[in-house]
Amino acid sequence: MSEVELLKIAASVLALVISIVGHEIMHGWVAYRYGDTTAKSMGRLSINPLRHIDPVGTILVPALLYAVHAPFLFGWAKPVPINMNTVIRNGGYGAAIAVSLAGITYNLILAVLAATLLPLAYPPHSLISAFVYLFLAQSVMINVVLAVFNLWPIPPLDGSQALHFFAAKMGWRSFVQAYEKIYPYGMIILFAILFTPLSNILFAPVGWILRMILPG
Repeated sequence: MSEVELLKIAASVLALVISIVGHEIMHGWVAYRYGDTTAKSMGRLSINPLRHIDPVGTILVPALLYAVHAPFLFGWAKPVPINMNTVIRNGGYGAAIAVSLAGITYNLILAVLAATLLPLAYPPHSLISAFVYLFLAQSVMINVVLAVFNLWPIPPLDGSQALHFFAAKMGWRSFVQAYEKIYPYGMIILFAILFTPLSNILFAPVGWILRMILPG
Protein backbone atom coordinates (compact mmCIF):
# COMPACT_ATOMS: atom_id res chain seq x y z
CA MET A 1 0.00 0.00 0.00
CA SER A 2 1.41 3.38 -1.04
CA GLU A 3 2.02 6.35 1.24
CA VAL A 4 -0.74 8.26 -0.51
CA GLU A 5 -3.20 5.43 0.10
CA LEU A 6 -2.25 5.24 3.78
CA LEU A 7 -2.60 9.02 4.12
CA LYS A 8 -6.02 8.91 2.50
CA ILE A 9 -7.21 6.15 4.84
CA ALA A 10 -5.92 8.00 7.91
CA ALA A 11 -7.44 11.30 6.75
CA SER A 12 -10.77 9.64 5.95
CA VAL A 13 -10.96 7.89 9.33
CA LEU A 14 -10.15 11.09 11.23
CA ALA A 15 -12.66 13.12 9.20
CA LEU A 16 -15.38 10.49 9.69
CA VAL A 17 -14.83 10.22 13.45
CA ILE A 18 -14.91 14.01 13.92
CA SER A 19 -18.03 14.23 11.76
CA ILE A 20 -20.14 11.52 13.37
CA VAL A 21 -19.00 12.01 16.97
CA GLY A 22 -19.56 15.75 16.75
CA HIS A 23 -22.95 15.11 15.17
CA GLU A 24 -24.11 13.10 18.18
CA ILE A 25 -22.56 15.44 20.75
CA MET A 26 -24.45 18.37 19.23
CA HIS A 27 -27.77 16.58 19.72
CA GLY A 28 -26.94 16.12 23.39
CA TRP A 29 -25.54 19.63 23.83
CA VAL A 30 -28.63 21.35 22.40
CA ALA A 31 -30.84 19.11 24.53
CA TYR A 32 -28.73 20.10 27.53
CA ARG A 33 -29.38 23.76 26.71
CA TYR A 34 -33.07 22.98 27.08
CA GLY A 35 -32.60 21.38 30.48
CA ASP A 36 -32.10 17.71 29.55
CA THR A 37 -29.07 16.43 31.46
CA THR A 38 -29.37 12.82 30.28
CA ALA A 39 -26.43 12.86 27.86
CA LYS A 40 -24.22 14.87 30.21
CA SER A 41 -24.91 12.65 33.20
CA MET A 42 -24.01 9.57 31.13
CA GLY A 43 -20.76 11.10 29.93
CA ARG A 44 -21.94 11.30 26.32
CA LEU A 45 -21.03 14.96 25.81
CA SER A 46 -17.39 13.89 25.94
CA ILE A 47 -15.20 14.37 22.86
CA ASN A 48 -13.59 10.98 23.61
CA PRO A 49 -14.54 8.97 20.49
CA LEU A 50 -14.46 5.69 22.43
CA ARG A 51 -17.65 6.76 24.23
CA HIS A 52 -19.47 7.09 20.92
CA ILE A 53 -18.22 4.25 18.72
CA ASP A 54 -20.86 1.96 17.27
CA PRO A 55 -19.28 -1.30 16.01
CA VAL A 56 -21.49 -1.39 12.92
CA GLY A 57 -21.92 2.28 12.04
CA THR A 58 -18.46 3.54 13.01
CA ILE A 59 -16.34 0.58 11.92
CA LEU A 60 -18.07 -2.05 9.76
CA VAL A 61 -20.11 0.14 7.38
CA PRO A 62 -17.27 2.59 6.56
CA ALA A 63 -14.84 -0.31 6.12
CA LEU A 64 -17.19 -2.08 3.70
CA LEU A 65 -17.79 1.13 1.75
CA TYR A 66 -14.06 1.66 1.44
CA ALA A 67 -13.47 -1.97 0.44
CA VAL A 68 -15.99 -1.76 -2.41
CA HIS A 69 -14.57 1.60 -3.55
CA ALA A 70 -17.78 3.50 -2.83
CA PRO A 71 -17.72 7.12 -4.06
CA PHE A 72 -18.00 8.37 -0.48
CA LEU A 73 -17.85 7.20 3.11
CA PHE A 74 -20.46 7.64 5.77
CA GLY A 75 -21.45 6.01 9.03
CA TRP A 76 -22.87 6.77 12.43
CA ALA A 77 -21.99 6.79 16.11
CA LYS A 78 -24.08 5.52 19.03
CA PRO A 79 -27.09 7.83 19.41
CA VAL A 80 -26.80 10.20 22.34
CA PRO A 81 -29.56 9.50 24.91
CA ILE A 82 -32.07 12.35 25.10
CA ASN A 83 -35.20 12.82 27.14
CA MET A 84 -37.28 14.64 24.57
CA ASN A 85 -40.14 15.07 27.04
CA THR A 86 -37.89 17.33 29.11
CA VAL A 87 -36.86 19.27 26.01
CA ILE A 88 -40.48 19.78 24.93
CA ARG A 89 -41.56 20.74 28.44
CA ASN A 90 -38.88 23.44 28.61
CA GLY A 91 -38.84 24.68 25.03
CA GLY A 92 -41.84 23.28 23.21
CA TYR A 93 -41.83 21.48 19.89
CA GLY A 94 -39.53 24.15 18.45
CA ALA A 95 -36.84 23.01 20.88
CA ALA A 96 -37.42 19.38 19.87
CA ILE A 97 -36.94 20.35 16.22
CA ALA A 98 -33.73 22.20 17.14
CA VAL A 99 -32.39 19.11 18.93
CA SER A 100 -33.33 16.92 15.96
CA LEU A 101 -31.51 19.16 13.47
CA ALA A 102 -28.49 19.97 15.66
CA GLY A 103 -26.30 17.22 14.20
CA ILE A 104 -27.13 18.15 10.62
CA THR A 105 -26.38 21.80 11.35
CA TYR A 106 -23.01 20.78 12.79
CA ASN A 107 -22.18 18.74 9.68
CA LEU A 108 -23.07 21.57 7.31
CA ILE A 109 -21.04 24.12 9.28
CA LEU A 110 -18.06 21.74 9.33
CA ALA A 111 -18.39 21.14 5.57
CA VAL A 112 -18.43 24.88 4.81
CA LEU A 113 -15.46 25.50 7.11
CA ALA A 114 -13.43 22.69 5.50
CA ALA A 115 -14.35 23.91 2.02
CA THR A 116 -13.22 27.43 2.93
CA LEU A 117 -9.85 26.17 4.19
CA LEU A 118 -9.30 23.68 1.35
CA PRO A 119 -7.75 26.12 -1.17
CA LEU A 120 -5.22 27.20 1.48
CA ALA A 121 -3.90 23.62 1.67
CA TYR A 122 -3.40 23.23 -2.10
CA PRO A 123 -1.04 22.27 -3.56
CA PRO A 124 0.46 20.11 -0.81
CA HIS A 125 4.27 20.27 -0.49
CA SER A 126 4.93 17.59 2.11
CA LEU A 127 3.37 14.51 3.70
CA ILE A 128 1.91 16.67 6.46
CA SER A 129 0.38 19.18 4.07
CA ALA A 130 -0.89 16.29 1.92
CA PHE A 131 -2.57 14.82 5.00
CA VAL A 132 -4.15 18.19 5.83
CA TYR A 133 -5.42 18.57 2.27
CA LEU A 134 -6.87 15.05 2.19
CA PHE A 135 -8.43 15.55 5.63
CA LEU A 136 -10.14 18.79 4.54
CA ALA A 137 -11.31 17.25 1.26
CA GLN A 138 -12.74 14.20 3.05
CA SER A 139 -14.33 16.43 5.69
CA VAL A 140 -16.21 18.35 3.01
CA MET A 141 -17.52 15.21 1.33
CA ILE A 142 -18.32 13.21 4.46
CA ASN A 143 -20.12 16.04 6.24
CA VAL A 144 -22.26 16.92 3.22
CA VAL A 145 -23.18 13.25 2.74
CA LEU A 146 -24.07 12.91 6.44
CA ALA A 147 -26.18 16.07 6.39
CA VAL A 148 -28.14 14.99 3.33
CA PHE A 149 -28.52 11.39 4.54
CA ASN A 150 -29.79 12.44 7.96
CA LEU A 151 -32.30 14.84 6.43
CA TRP A 152 -34.19 11.97 4.80
CA PRO A 153 -37.65 11.77 6.44
CA ILE A 154 -37.20 8.08 7.21
CA PRO A 155 -37.17 6.81 10.81
CA PRO A 156 -34.92 6.84 12.76
CA LEU A 157 -33.03 9.56 10.86
CA ASP A 158 -32.98 13.14 12.11
CA GLY A 159 -35.17 14.37 9.27
CA SER A 160 -37.97 12.08 10.39
CA GLN A 161 -37.70 13.35 13.96
CA ALA A 162 -37.80 16.98 12.84
CA LEU A 163 -40.80 16.30 10.59
CA HIS A 164 -42.59 14.46 13.40
CA PHE A 165 -42.15 17.35 15.86
CA PHE A 166 -43.02 19.95 13.22
CA ALA A 167 -46.26 18.13 12.48
CA ALA A 168 -47.01 17.95 16.22
CA LYS A 169 -46.29 21.69 16.53
CA MET A 170 -48.72 22.40 13.69
CA GLY A 171 -51.39 20.19 15.27
CA TRP A 172 -51.48 17.67 12.43
CA ARG A 173 -52.58 14.79 14.65
CA SER A 174 -53.69 12.48 11.86
CA PHE A 175 -50.35 12.89 10.10
CA VAL A 176 -48.44 12.27 13.34
CA GLN A 177 -50.42 9.10 14.05
CA ALA A 178 -49.96 7.80 10.52
CA TYR A 179 -46.25 8.68 10.54
CA GLU A 180 -45.65 6.89 13.83
CA LYS A 181 -46.92 3.66 12.26
CA ILE A 182 -43.93 3.77 9.88
CA TYR A 183 -41.36 3.79 12.69
CA PRO A 184 -41.15 -0.01 13.21
CA TYR A 185 -40.33 -0.42 9.51
CA GLY A 186 -37.93 2.51 9.22
CA MET A 187 -34.69 0.52 9.09
CA ILE A 188 -36.13 -1.88 6.51
CA ILE A 189 -37.20 1.04 4.32
CA LEU A 190 -33.85 2.73 4.81
CA PHE A 191 -31.75 -0.25 3.77
CA ALA A 192 -34.10 -0.97 0.87
CA ILE A 193 -33.48 2.55 -0.42
CA LEU A 194 -29.73 2.44 0.17
CA PHE A 195 -29.36 -0.63 -2.01
CA THR A 196 -31.60 0.50 -4.87
CA PRO A 197 -31.26 3.20 -7.55
CA LEU A 198 -33.61 5.36 -5.46
CA SER A 199 -30.60 6.23 -3.31
CA ASN A 200 -29.10 8.10 -6.28
CA ILE A 201 -32.10 10.43 -6.28
CA LEU A 202 -32.07 11.00 -2.52
CA PHE A 203 -28.32 11.63 -2.52
CA ALA A 204 -28.58 14.08 -5.45
CA PRO A 205 -28.48 17.13 -3.11
CA VAL A 206 -24.91 16.14 -2.19
CA GLY A 207 -23.73 17.31 -5.61
CA TRP A 208 -25.78 20.51 -5.42
CA ILE A 209 -24.31 21.45 -2.05
CA LEU A 210 -20.76 20.61 -3.09
CA ARG A 211 -21.05 22.87 -6.12
CA MET A 212 -22.24 25.69 -3.87
CA ILE A 213 -19.54 25.48 -1.22
CA LEU A 214 -16.45 24.34 -3.13
CA PRO A 215 -14.34 26.92 -4.98
CA GLY A 216 -14.83 26.86 -8.72
